[in-house]
This record gives sequence, C-alpha cells and structure tokens, in this order.
Amino acid sequence: MREFEEFLDKNLPKVESFHPVYEDALGMMLQAGGKRFRPKLLLAVVKAYERGLVDSAKRVALALEMFHTYSLIHDDLPAMDDAPLRRGHTTIHAKYDEATAILAGDALNTDSFYLIATSAFRDDVKVELIKILSQNGGGAGMVLGQALDLYFEQKPLKLDEVITLHKNKTAKLIAGSLEMGAVIVQLPKDKREKLYSFGMDLGLLFQIQDDILDATVSQQKAGKPTNSDGDKNSFVNLLGLDGALDYADELAFKLQESFEEFDSALKYELGDLIKKYLHRHRENF
Repeated sequence: MREFEEFLDKNLPKVESFHPVYEDALGMMLQAGGKRFRPKLLLAVVKAYERGLVDSAKRVALALEMFHTYSLIHDDLPAMDDAPLRRGHTTIHAKYDEATAILAGDALNTDSFYLIATSAFRDDVKVELIKILSQNGGGAGMVLGQALDLYFEQKPLKLDEVITLHKNKTAKLIAGSLEMGAVIVQLPKDKREKLYSFGMDLGLLFQIQDDILDATVSQQKAGKPTNSDGDKNSFVNLLGLDGALDYADELAFKLQESFEEFDSALKYELGDLIKKYLHRHRENF
C-alpha cells in the first residue's frame, strides 16, 4: 500500500489561512499512519476487476480514510473517550485544544464527500458512492453505534444488543468500503450484497479483536490507550476473555468459508489482507 501512502501525502488537505495550527491539525492524524484497512479493502476490490481504475479509485479511498479519521478524532474527544493517544501520537485535542479537534474532524468529514464528488467517475457512480458512505457512516450507521456505545456505558447490554451496537459503530463502514469498491467496478447487485455481508462479519470480527487487544496488549504496542473498556459494552466484558476468543474463532471460521466462495481474482487481491486480520486475536495466545 505504499502507493496509497504516497497518494495520501501528496493530497493532504491544504488551506490558505493565517491560522497557526489549523492546517497541521487537518493532516496530523492522517499522517500518523494507521492500518488503512478501509482503503485497502476498497482498492483490493478495484484491483481484482479493473486495475485501470485504481488511480482514480485512490481519491475515493482517501475519502474513506479521511472520514474514518474524522471519526477517530471525535471519538477521542473529552466528551467521548477522552483519549490522549491515537496511532502512537498525541491526539489533536491534547496537543492543541478541543475546539481545534472538533473543527478538524468536521473538515475531514465534509471534505471526504468533496473528494468523491470531484473524482473521475460518472455522476451516477459518484452519487452511489456518496450514498453508501453517508448511509454506513452517518446517523443510521457509525454515529448511531457511537451514540449507543456512549449512552450505555455502565449499563450492561445483552449479546444481541452488543452485536447491534458494534455492527453500527465498526462493521458498517468496513462493509461499505467493500461495497464502494464494487460500485466503482460495476459489479452486479448480488455480488455487491455478498461483499457487503462479508464485510459486516469482517467488521464485527475486527471489533471483537480490538476488544481483545485492548484487554491484553500494552498501550505502546497498540498506539492508543488500552485497558480502557472497563465501563463499556465490549465483547470481553460480556463474554470474558476466553469467551471472546472463542466467539472470534467462530466468526473467523465463518469468514474463511465465505472467502473461499469468492472468485479467484478477488481471492488473490484480498487474500493477504484477510489472512493478516482473520486470526490476529490469537497472535498473543
């Protein structure tokens, strides 16, 4: 993904302003690194079917990463998780102030849709991409998940409720990333739906793994505060560590079976990425 990192570096948000820190705040969490999981998923789908569209798709992939990064900036705010560290770097509100962090997140959110709207694809494709990102990242998706997560701190939920919470908070944007790739290469509806369903399971596994890592790895290794889910409805708090590991194993097995049903081109492009994340919850066990 070095090519995406180079594209990101060349296309960081730029503004002409006499504000002393605003432009730095816009780019600092993007430049801080991260897994780039969502853009990797999108670009893998595009590479599998239309390699000639990869360069144009990078703009949409960057929009996804900007949108995801906005969510992290806001998630770390004092009113939410009040985290001092993200991706191994000081969070924006801790480095500057809360208002700067809020505004940087607002800008990345809005500018992500501008990137898609000004991409090289047909208007109908751009409208569909914007629709998918807003549906999965907005009030009936990621934001709903965040609201549930915050409101029900210290209020234990049932397993099905926790699954609903994290499907919204984490899984929908991951599933949407795969579907956006499918839209760019114009896959038929049934393949789009299959990819989205796979992405929902993948996103849920991703969250369970994050809960396990929060309970078992150091802050230095994670690049963000760990052991911070004590009051939250995490899978570890609900099921215990062993139960969460078992649940992750079940979901990983289901994903492996679904993955084997993909065509050879898609399996080739997604293979390394899926292999890397499928069993990461077992890396320390």
